[in-house]
Amino acid sequence: MLSRADGRAAGERRASPELADVFRQYGERYQRTHRLSASQHKVIRAVSVCRTPELGGHLDRCESCGFERPAYNSWRNRHCPKCQALAKARWLEKQTSELLPVGYFHLVFTLPHELNGLILTHKKMVLALLFKAVSKTLLEFGQTRLKGTLGIIAVLHTWDQTLKDHFHLHCLVPAGALSFDHSRWIAARKNFLFPVKALSRVFRGKFLTLLQQAYERGKLPEANNETKALRKTNWIVYAKKPFGSPQTVLDYLGRYTHRVALSNDRILRVENGEVTLSYRDRKDGDQKKTLLLDAQEFIRRFLLHVLPEGFMRMRHFGFLANRSKKQALAQCRRILKLAPVLPQSPLLSAKNLLLKITGIDFSRCPCCQDGTMIIVGDLAPISRSSRWDSS
Repeated sequence: MLSRADGRAAGERRASPELADVFRQYGERYQRTHRLSASQHKVIRAVSVCRTPELGGHLDRCESCGFERPAYNSWRNRHCPKCQALAKARWLEKQTSELLPVGYFHLVFTLPHELNGLILTHKKMVLALLFKAVSKTLLEFGQTRLKGTLGIIAVLHTWDQTLKDHFHLHCLVPAGALSFDHSRWIAARKNFLFPVKALSRVFRGKFLTLLQQAYERGKLPEANNETKALRKTNWIVYAKKPFGSPQTVLDYLGRYTHRVALSNDRILRVENGEVTLSYRDRKDGDQKKTLLLDAQEFIRRFLLHVLPEGFMRMRHFGFLANRSKKQALAQCRRILKLAPVLPQSPLLSAKNLLLKITGIDFSRCPCCQDGTMIIVGDLAPISRSSRWDSS
Protein backbone atom coordinates (compact mmCIF):
# COMPACT_ATOMS: atom_id res chain seq x y z
CA MET A 1 0.00 0.00 0.00
CA LEU A 2 1.35 3.42 -0.94
CA SER A 3 1.00 6.18 1.62
CA ARG A 4 2.44 9.64 2.14
CA ALA A 5 2.12 11.68 5.33
CA ASP A 6 1.76 14.87 3.31
CA GLY A 7 -0.75 13.33 0.91
CA ARG A 8 1.51 13.53 -2.18
CA ALA A 9 1.83 10.73 -4.64
CA ALA A 10 5.24 9.42 -5.61
CA GLY A 11 7.00 11.89 -7.90
CA GLU A 12 4.59 14.72 -7.13
CA ARG A 13 6.31 18.08 -6.57
CA ARG A 14 6.23 19.77 -3.17
CA ALA A 15 3.76 22.63 -2.96
CA SER A 16 4.84 26.20 -3.71
CA PRO A 17 5.21 28.66 -0.82
CA GLU A 18 2.00 30.21 0.43
CA LEU A 19 0.68 32.76 2.92
CA ALA A 20 0.33 30.08 5.61
CA ASP A 21 4.09 29.47 5.45
CA VAL A 22 4.77 33.14 6.22
CA PHE A 23 2.46 33.11 9.23
CA ARG A 24 3.79 29.78 10.53
CA GLN A 25 7.40 30.92 10.35
CA TYR A 26 7.11 34.58 11.32
CA GLY A 27 3.61 35.15 12.72
CA GLU A 28 4.44 34.31 16.33
CA ARG A 29 7.16 36.95 16.49
CA TYR A 30 4.94 39.52 14.80
CA GLN A 31 2.16 38.97 17.34
CA ARG A 32 4.63 39.40 20.22
CA THR A 33 6.01 42.69 18.90
CA HIS A 34 2.91 44.39 17.46
CA ARG A 35 -0.45 45.43 18.82
CA LEU A 36 -3.14 43.67 16.79
CA SER A 37 -6.92 43.60 16.75
CA ALA A 38 -8.80 40.44 17.66
CA SER A 39 -9.69 40.02 13.96
CA GLN A 40 -6.03 40.18 12.94
CA HIS A 41 -5.01 37.60 15.54
CA LYS A 42 -7.82 35.38 14.29
CA VAL A 43 -6.70 35.66 10.65
CA ILE A 44 -3.11 34.69 11.50
CA ARG A 45 -4.28 31.60 13.32
CA ALA A 46 -6.96 30.67 10.77
CA VAL A 47 -4.59 30.86 7.80
CA SER A 48 -1.83 29.04 9.71
CA VAL A 49 -3.90 25.98 10.62
CA CYS A 50 -6.20 25.84 7.57
CA ARG A 51 -6.12 22.38 5.98
CA THR A 52 -3.62 21.02 8.49
CA PRO A 53 -3.87 18.10 10.98
CA GLU A 54 -4.80 20.63 13.67
CA LEU A 55 -8.31 20.93 12.20
CA GLY A 56 -8.80 17.23 11.57
CA GLY A 57 -10.38 15.82 8.44
CA HIS A 58 -10.70 12.43 6.78
CA LEU A 59 -8.55 9.81 5.09
CA ASP A 60 -9.00 9.03 1.38
CA ARG A 61 -7.90 5.72 -0.13
CA CYS A 62 -7.68 4.62 -3.76
CA GLU A 63 -9.92 1.67 -4.50
CA SER A 64 -7.43 0.37 -7.08
CA CYS A 65 -3.88 0.84 -5.81
CA GLY A 66 -4.41 1.55 -2.12
CA PHE A 67 -2.74 4.98 -2.15
CA GLU A 68 -3.82 6.98 0.91
CA ARG A 69 -4.14 10.73 1.26
CA PRO A 70 -5.29 12.82 4.23
CA ALA A 71 -7.79 15.58 3.45
CA TYR A 72 -7.83 18.19 6.19
CA ASN A 73 -10.64 20.57 7.02
CA SER A 74 -10.54 24.26 6.12
CA TRP A 75 -11.22 27.14 8.52
CA ARG A 76 -13.23 29.01 5.85
CA ASN A 77 -11.88 32.38 6.87
CA ARG A 78 -12.65 34.99 4.20
CA HIS A 79 -9.09 36.32 4.27
CA CYS A 80 -7.55 32.91 3.52
CA PRO A 81 -6.46 32.45 -0.12
CA LYS A 82 -7.21 28.70 0.04
CA CYS A 83 -10.80 29.07 1.24
CA GLN A 84 -12.28 31.23 -1.51
CA ALA A 85 -12.71 28.94 -4.55
CA LEU A 86 -15.67 26.96 -3.23
CA ALA A 87 -17.35 29.98 -1.61
CA LYS A 88 -16.97 31.92 -4.86
CA ALA A 89 -18.43 29.08 -6.92
CA ARG A 90 -21.43 28.74 -4.60
CA TRP A 91 -22.09 32.47 -4.81
CA LEU A 92 -21.76 32.54 -8.60
CA GLU A 93 -24.27 29.70 -8.89
CA LYS A 94 -26.82 31.93 -7.19
CA GLN A 95 -25.90 35.07 -9.15
CA THR A 96 -26.31 33.38 -12.53
CA SER A 97 -30.09 33.45 -12.17
CA GLU A 98 -30.16 37.12 -11.09
CA LEU A 99 -28.38 38.71 -14.05
CA LEU A 100 -30.47 40.65 -16.54
CA PRO A 101 -29.91 40.39 -20.33
CA VAL A 102 -28.64 43.97 -20.56
CA GLY A 103 -25.21 45.58 -20.62
CA TYR A 104 -23.44 46.24 -17.34
CA PHE A 105 -21.30 49.24 -16.44
CA HIS A 106 -18.25 49.01 -14.18
CA LEU A 107 -17.30 52.04 -12.09
CA VAL A 108 -14.56 52.42 -9.48
CA PHE A 109 -14.78 54.99 -6.65
CA THR A 110 -11.47 55.63 -4.84
CA LEU A 111 -10.88 57.44 -1.54
CA PRO A 112 -7.88 59.82 -1.43
CA HIS A 113 -4.84 58.35 0.28
CA GLU A 114 -4.88 61.28 2.73
CA LEU A 115 -7.75 59.45 4.43
CA ASN A 116 -5.84 56.18 4.90
CA GLY A 117 -4.80 56.91 8.47
CA LEU A 118 -8.35 57.77 9.51
CA ILE A 119 -9.71 54.66 7.79
CA LEU A 120 -7.24 52.32 9.45
CA THR A 121 -8.07 53.80 12.86
CA HIS A 122 -11.86 53.67 12.33
CA LYS A 123 -12.14 51.06 9.59
CA LYS A 124 -15.70 49.85 10.17
CA MET A 125 -17.24 53.30 10.41
CA VAL A 126 -15.38 55.07 7.59
CA LEU A 127 -15.76 52.20 5.10
CA ALA A 128 -19.48 52.07 5.88
CA LEU A 129 -19.58 55.77 4.95
CA LEU A 130 -17.84 54.90 1.67
CA PHE A 131 -20.60 52.44 0.75
CA LYS A 132 -23.24 54.97 1.75
CA ALA A 133 -21.72 57.87 -0.22
CA VAL A 134 -21.21 55.80 -3.37
CA SER A 135 -24.69 54.27 -3.32
CA LYS A 136 -26.35 57.63 -2.68
CA THR A 137 -24.35 59.20 -5.52
CA LEU A 138 -25.28 56.55 -8.07
CA LEU A 139 -28.91 56.33 -7.02
CA GLU A 140 -29.24 60.12 -7.23
CA PHE A 141 -27.81 60.15 -10.76
CA GLY A 142 -30.21 57.37 -11.73
CA GLN A 143 -33.14 59.33 -10.37
CA THR A 144 -32.26 62.64 -12.04
CA ARG A 145 -30.83 61.44 -15.35
CA LEU A 146 -32.68 58.19 -16.07
CA LYS A 147 -35.83 58.96 -14.04
CA GLY A 148 -35.72 55.62 -12.28
CA THR A 149 -33.99 53.35 -9.77
CA LEU A 150 -30.65 51.76 -10.56
CA GLY A 151 -29.43 48.36 -9.41
CA ILE A 152 -25.95 48.32 -7.88
CA ILE A 153 -23.52 45.60 -6.80
CA ALA A 154 -20.66 47.20 -4.82
CA VAL A 155 -17.49 45.32 -3.82
CA LEU A 156 -14.87 46.76 -1.46
CA HIS A 157 -11.17 46.38 -2.20
CA THR A 158 -8.56 47.80 0.18
CA TRP A 159 -5.24 47.03 -1.51
CA ASP A 160 -2.97 47.79 -4.42
CA GLN A 161 -0.63 45.31 -6.14
CA THR A 162 2.11 45.76 -3.51
CA LEU A 163 -0.30 45.26 -0.57
CA LYS A 164 -0.35 48.93 0.40
CA ASP A 165 -3.61 50.45 1.57
CA HIS A 166 -5.76 51.65 -1.34
CA PHE A 167 -9.45 51.91 -0.48
CA HIS A 168 -11.92 51.74 -3.37
CA LEU A 169 -15.29 50.34 -4.40
CA HIS A 170 -15.91 48.41 -7.60
CA CYS A 171 -19.51 48.89 -8.72
CA LEU A 172 -21.44 46.89 -11.30
CA VAL A 173 -24.55 48.65 -12.61
CA PRO A 174 -27.06 47.21 -15.10
CA ALA A 175 -27.39 49.55 -18.09
CA GLY A 176 -30.76 51.01 -17.23
CA ALA A 177 -33.23 51.80 -14.47
CA LEU A 178 -36.60 50.60 -13.24
CA SER A 179 -39.13 53.44 -13.53
CA PHE A 180 -40.46 54.90 -10.29
CA ASP A 181 -43.89 53.33 -10.89
CA HIS A 182 -42.26 49.98 -11.78
CA SER A 183 -43.96 49.93 -15.19
CA ARG A 184 -40.99 50.47 -17.54
CA TRP A 185 -37.34 49.58 -18.04
CA ILE A 186 -35.48 52.79 -18.95
CA ALA A 187 -32.40 51.82 -20.94
CA ALA A 188 -29.16 53.76 -20.60
CA ARG A 189 -26.98 54.69 -23.56
CA LYS A 190 -24.97 51.74 -24.82
CA ASN A 191 -21.48 53.03 -24.02
CA PHE A 192 -22.13 55.78 -21.49
CA LEU A 193 -23.82 55.84 -18.11
CA PHE A 194 -22.94 59.09 -16.31
CA PRO A 195 -20.11 61.69 -16.66
CA VAL A 196 -17.31 60.68 -14.31
CA LYS A 197 -16.30 64.26 -13.42
CA ALA A 198 -19.81 64.98 -12.21
CA LEU A 199 -19.88 61.67 -10.33
CA SER A 200 -16.57 62.54 -8.71
CA ARG A 201 -17.77 65.93 -7.46
CA VAL A 202 -21.01 64.57 -6.02
CA PHE A 203 -19.25 61.56 -4.46
CA ARG A 204 -16.71 63.86 -2.81
CA GLY A 205 -19.44 66.12 -1.46
CA LYS A 206 -21.55 63.29 -0.07
CA PHE A 207 -18.64 61.48 1.56
CA LEU A 208 -17.22 64.60 3.22
CA THR A 209 -20.68 65.62 4.43
CA LEU A 210 -21.11 62.19 6.03
CA LEU A 211 -17.64 62.49 7.55
CA GLN A 212 -18.44 65.93 8.97
CA GLN A 213 -21.70 64.66 10.43
CA ALA A 214 -19.85 61.80 12.14
CA TYR A 215 -17.39 64.35 13.57
CA GLU A 216 -20.20 66.54 14.89
CA ARG A 217 -21.75 63.54 16.63
CA GLY A 218 -18.41 62.80 18.31
CA LYS A 219 -17.92 59.55 16.40
CA LEU A 220 -14.81 60.60 14.47
CA PRO A 221 -12.93 63.30 16.43
CA GLU A 222 -10.04 63.30 13.95
CA ALA A 223 -12.26 63.82 10.90
CA ASN A 224 -12.43 67.62 11.12
CA ASN A 225 -8.75 67.86 10.20
CA GLU A 226 -9.36 66.03 6.93
CA THR A 227 -12.50 67.51 5.42
CA LYS A 228 -11.47 71.11 4.65
CA ALA A 229 -8.40 70.32 2.53
CA LEU A 230 -10.05 67.40 0.73
CA ARG A 231 -12.91 69.56 -0.55
CA LYS A 232 -10.41 71.27 -2.84
CA THR A 233 -8.86 68.11 -4.34
CA ASN A 234 -10.06 66.04 -7.28
CA TRP A 235 -11.40 62.62 -6.30
CA ILE A 236 -11.02 59.68 -8.65
CA VAL A 237 -14.00 57.95 -10.23
CA TYR A 238 -13.09 55.63 -13.08
CA ALA A 239 -15.51 54.17 -15.59
CA LYS A 240 -14.30 51.02 -17.30
CA LYS A 241 -15.52 49.72 -20.65
CA PRO A 242 -19.06 48.29 -20.32
CA PHE A 243 -19.47 44.53 -20.20
CA GLY A 244 -20.93 43.04 -23.35
CA SER A 245 -22.88 40.13 -21.89
CA PRO A 246 -24.09 38.62 -18.62
CA GLN A 247 -21.47 35.88 -18.95
CA THR A 248 -18.73 38.54 -19.05
CA VAL A 249 -20.22 40.01 -15.88
CA LEU A 250 -20.08 36.58 -14.23
CA ASP A 251 -16.44 36.15 -15.24
CA TYR A 252 -15.67 39.53 -13.70
CA LEU A 253 -17.60 38.79 -10.53
CA GLY A 254 -15.70 35.54 -10.19
CA ARG A 255 -12.41 37.44 -10.21
CA TYR A 256 -13.37 40.26 -7.86
CA THR A 257 -16.04 39.33 -5.34
CA HIS A 258 -14.10 36.78 -3.30
CA ARG A 259 -10.59 38.05 -3.99
CA VAL A 260 -8.28 38.46 -1.01
CA ALA A 261 -5.40 40.91 -0.74
CA LEU A 262 -2.89 38.35 -2.05
CA SER A 263 -3.30 35.02 -3.80
CA ASN A 264 -0.85 32.22 -3.01
CA ASP A 265 0.39 32.02 -6.59
CA ARG A 266 1.94 35.48 -6.23
CA ILE A 267 4.22 34.36 -3.39
CA LEU A 268 7.44 33.24 -5.05
CA ARG A 269 9.80 32.61 -2.10
CA VAL A 270 9.70 32.57 1.69
CA GLU A 271 13.21 32.29 3.11
CA ASN A 272 15.79 33.96 5.35
CA GLY A 273 13.24 36.25 6.94
CA GLU A 274 12.09 37.65 3.61
CA VAL A 275 9.14 37.20 1.25
CA THR A 276 9.34 37.64 -2.51
CA LEU A 277 6.10 38.29 -4.34
CA SER A 278 5.10 39.14 -7.89
CA TYR A 279 3.02 42.15 -8.82
CA ARG A 280 1.93 44.16 -11.81
CA ASP A 281 3.18 47.72 -12.04
CA ARG A 282 0.15 49.71 -13.22
CA LYS A 283 2.31 52.81 -13.72
CA ASP A 284 4.72 50.97 -16.01
CA GLY A 285 2.48 49.44 -18.64
CA ASP A 286 1.17 46.74 -16.30
CA GLN A 287 4.53 44.97 -16.41
CA LYS A 288 4.99 41.99 -14.13
CA LYS A 289 7.71 42.60 -11.52
CA THR A 290 8.95 41.14 -8.23
CA LEU A 291 9.08 42.75 -4.80
CA LEU A 292 11.27 41.64 -1.88
CA LEU A 293 9.90 42.44 1.58
CA ASP A 294 11.09 41.72 5.09
CA ALA A 295 8.69 39.11 6.48
CA GLN A 296 7.56 41.45 9.26
CA GLU A 297 6.76 44.19 6.74
CA PHE A 298 4.94 41.68 4.54
CA ILE A 299 2.74 40.62 7.48
CA ARG A 300 2.11 44.27 8.39
CA ARG A 301 0.93 45.03 4.87
CA PHE A 302 -1.28 41.96 4.63
CA LEU A 303 -2.96 42.69 7.96
CA LEU A 304 -3.88 46.19 6.77
CA HIS A 305 -6.62 44.50 4.75
CA VAL A 306 -8.24 42.45 7.50
CA LEU A 307 -11.83 43.66 7.82
CA PRO A 308 -13.69 43.98 11.12
CA GLU A 309 -15.70 40.96 12.21
CA GLY A 310 -19.05 40.86 10.42
CA PHE A 311 -18.28 43.72 8.03
CA MET A 312 -19.89 43.06 4.62
CA ARG A 313 -17.45 43.81 1.79
CA MET A 314 -20.09 43.25 -0.91
CA ARG A 315 -23.41 45.07 -0.80
CA HIS A 316 -26.44 45.57 -3.06
CA PHE A 317 -28.46 48.73 -3.56
CA GLY A 318 -31.42 50.07 -5.54
CA PHE A 319 -33.60 47.42 -7.14
CA LEU A 320 -30.94 44.85 -6.22
CA ALA A 321 -31.09 45.69 -2.49
CA ASN A 322 -31.85 42.60 -0.43
CA ARG A 323 -35.07 44.00 1.05
CA SER A 324 -36.65 44.66 -2.36
CA LYS A 325 -34.75 42.48 -4.80
CA LYS A 326 -37.24 39.62 -5.01
CA GLN A 327 -40.15 41.79 -6.18
CA ALA A 328 -38.17 44.40 -8.12
CA LEU A 329 -36.04 41.91 -10.02
CA ALA A 330 -39.10 39.85 -10.92
CA GLN A 331 -40.74 43.00 -12.31
CA CYS A 332 -37.61 43.84 -14.34
CA ARG A 333 -37.75 40.36 -15.81
CA ARG A 334 -41.43 40.76 -16.76
CA ILE A 335 -40.75 44.06 -18.48
CA LEU A 336 -37.81 42.53 -20.38
CA LYS A 337 -40.05 39.64 -21.55
CA LEU A 338 -38.43 37.06 -19.30
CA ALA A 339 -40.03 34.57 -16.96
CA PRO A 340 -40.69 36.50 -13.72
CA VAL A 341 -39.70 33.55 -11.56
CA LEU A 342 -35.94 33.22 -11.32
CA PRO A 343 -34.67 29.90 -12.68
CA GLN A 344 -33.17 27.69 -10.00
CA SER A 345 -29.77 26.26 -10.83
CA PRO A 346 -29.20 22.72 -9.56
CA LEU A 347 -26.86 22.68 -6.60
CA LEU A 348 -23.64 20.84 -7.36
CA SER A 349 -21.70 18.84 -4.81
CA ALA A 350 -18.39 20.23 -3.57
CA LYS A 351 -16.54 17.64 -5.69
CA ASN A 352 -18.41 18.57 -8.87
CA LEU A 353 -18.06 22.29 -8.18
CA LEU A 354 -14.29 21.93 -7.82
CA LEU A 355 -14.21 19.93 -11.03
CA LYS A 356 -16.11 22.74 -12.76
CA ILE A 357 -13.80 25.42 -11.36
CA THR A 358 -10.41 23.77 -11.76
CA GLY A 359 -10.98 21.08 -14.36
CA ILE A 360 -9.39 18.62 -11.92
CA ASP A 361 -11.23 15.53 -10.72
CA PHE A 362 -10.15 15.31 -7.09
CA SER A 363 -11.78 11.91 -6.74
CA ARG A 364 -9.26 10.41 -9.20
CA CYS A 365 -6.19 8.82 -7.64
CA PRO A 366 -3.09 11.03 -8.17
CA CYS A 367 -0.86 7.96 -7.91
CA CYS A 368 -2.24 5.42 -10.39
CA GLN A 369 -4.39 7.98 -12.28
CA ASP A 370 -7.07 5.35 -12.69
CA GLY A 371 -8.68 4.47 -9.35
CA THR A 372 -11.26 6.43 -7.36
CA MET A 373 -10.43 7.95 -4.00
CA ILE A 374 -13.00 7.09 -1.33
CA ILE A 375 -13.30 8.16 2.31
CA VAL A 376 -12.26 5.35 4.62
CA GLY A 377 -12.14 7.10 8.00
CA ASP A 378 -12.11 10.29 10.02
CA LEU A 379 -8.96 12.07 11.21
CA ALA A 380 -9.28 13.63 14.66
CA PRO A 381 -7.81 17.12 15.19
CA ILE A 382 -4.22 17.02 16.42
CA SER A 383 -3.61 19.74 18.97
CA ARG A 384 -0.43 21.79 18.63
CA SER A 385 1.19 24.02 21.22
CA SER A 386 -0.69 27.13 22.26
CA ARG A 387 1.87 29.42 20.63
CA TRP A 388 -0.76 30.82 18.24
CA ASP A 389 -3.11 31.86 21.06
CA SER A 390 -3.59 35.60 21.13
CA SER A 391 -4.67 35.77 24.77
